[in-house]
Amino acid sequence: MTIRTKPAEILPLNTILAGDCVEMMNSLPEASIDLIFADPPYNLQLKGQLHRPDNSEVDAVDDHWDQFDSFAAYDQFTRDWLAAARRLLKPNGAIWVIGSYHNIFRVGATLQDAGFWILNDVVWRKSNPMPNFRGKRFTNAHETMIWASKSEGAKYTFNYEALKSLNEGIQMRSDWVLPICNGGERLKDAQGEKAHPTQKPEALLHRVLIGSTNPGDVVLDPFFGTGTTGAVAKMLGREFIGIEREAAYREVATARIAKVRKFDREALTVTASKRAEPRVPFGQLVERGMLRPGEMLVNQRGQAARVRADGTLATDGFNGSIHQVGAHIEGAPSCNGWTYWHFRKDGQTIPIDLLRQQIRSEMT
Repeated sequence: MTIRTKPAEILPLNTILAGDCVEMMNSLPEASIDLIFADPPYNLQLKGQLHRPDNSEVDAVDDHWDQFDSFAAYDQFTRDWLAAARRLLKPNGAIWVIGSYHNIFRVGATLQDAGFWILNDVVWRKSNPMPNFRGKRFTNAHETMIWASKSEGAKYTFNYEALKSLNEGIQMRSDWVLPICNGGERLKDAQGEKAHPTQKPEALLHRVLIGSTNPGDVVLDPFFGTGTTGAVAKMLGREFIGIEREAAYREVATARIAKVRKFDREALTVTASKRAEPRVPFGQLVERGMLRPGEMLVNQRGQAARVRADGTLATDGFNGSIHQVGAHIEGAPSCNGWTYWHFRKDGQTIPIDLLRQQIRSEMT
């Protein structure tokens, strides 16, 4: 991995670019990025020092890069970097932006004004948040992530089944309970202090990248910090580009990512979405003789329909596709005929979906 200080003429994969995020993004080829994960300055507007009950000072985010003269200045900054980000995304690309209540609502409005299409807001609920020491507000125990596609009709990546598997077979919700970065994962500088005040946990990026990218995709992080996005991208077999103007953060990120080992190819394979599987028309089962015209299919209650030569079914004076006939019998607006219908063989009742899976296995 290298650090570049000049704009690249080609896509500089697995590289940290040194400089202003807008300038560096504008130096990259248009429509070249699959996913952007952005953790921009939160513009916290902190006033004075914050102390714990024992009078020790809290290491809050008071760095110069998080300070803006006004909301108008912050909004202009947001418009500029989002415009550069939008230019870089492929037509079916997407973006994640994380923020707190200080900035995420302003960023969300600017995202929509720029033409992005918001898909979800995800609440990262911190299982171990920092307490509210002054006792004048609720403990700030979450941050918000906005997930948006480049446009309304974009065919963005969403690995639904992989996320469901990650969540023990339960559909992944939009509230994620994960701890903040602490312990051995929290990077320290030479003085033993936090290397970065807002370092994100790798678990958060793991879930984002598993859910919205595929191996080999290019992930850009324009506010790279200490390189969490790059480290997780490398582990998961994704390419990354980081942009970071602070030399101290680049140094930490470079050392960190150099120690990361990429998972092997088998480990990178995730549960595929059913929507991504090859389409198999029911008529193909008939054409190939896996089911014969005139053969009877049955549902779980034993109600039957006859297979016709053109791949439709007939029952009680009603003809149609496997889905239409199933919906007709159930009096329902729709029906998944592949799981609804079964055929009989050697005294057993077998779902027709097994025949579809047999054909799909031949396509891979």
